[in-house]
Amino acid sequence: MVKQTQHELEERRLAAHTQHTDIAPESVKELSAALTTLLADVFGLYLKTKNFHWHMSGPHFRDYHLLLDDHGDQLFAMTDDIAERARKIGGTTVRSIGHIARIKRIPDNDAEYVTPGDMLSELWEDNKSLILSMKSLHSLCDDAGDVATASVLENWIDETQRRSWFLYEMSRG
Repeated sequence: MVKQTQHELEERRLAAHTQHTDIAPESVKELSAALTTLLADVFGLYLKTKNFHWHMSGPHFRDYHLLLDDHGDQLFAMTDDIAERARKIGGTTVRSIGHIARIKRIPDNDAEYVTPGDMLSELWEDNKSLILSMKSLHSLCDDAGDVATASVLENWIDETQRRSWFLYEMSRG
């Protein structure tokens, strides 16, 4: 029996998973990796948003607290759809919290105290970064002919632009 290399095993696994899609195996690999990174970023931003939601204080507490709760719900709602897009095209996705921590690009904030204004500004920047990541992924979808992923990305980009707009307006002095 001939022993297969790790690369050969990965190619066999990828071929088996992509039989149900018209997307080329190399595009599946690239798209699922990008979707996995996006998923890690969304989980990171979700947790950061909830962290700031839990630790909000000050005279606008109620408004900010409710806003960030709504934003957290939107982000969490994206997670299953992102993971399922990767699986639908024949790829895989995140497997653990450690995996998320290794690949996410949204920075954590573990500070003991963050002012409400700084919380809103930081989340505004993070949402803008997420928009750029999704636009980049949209380009990959266009190149691969993955219209379904491109379509859902357009909705997520719109939602993220709305979150970004709200955060910007609320953080203005």
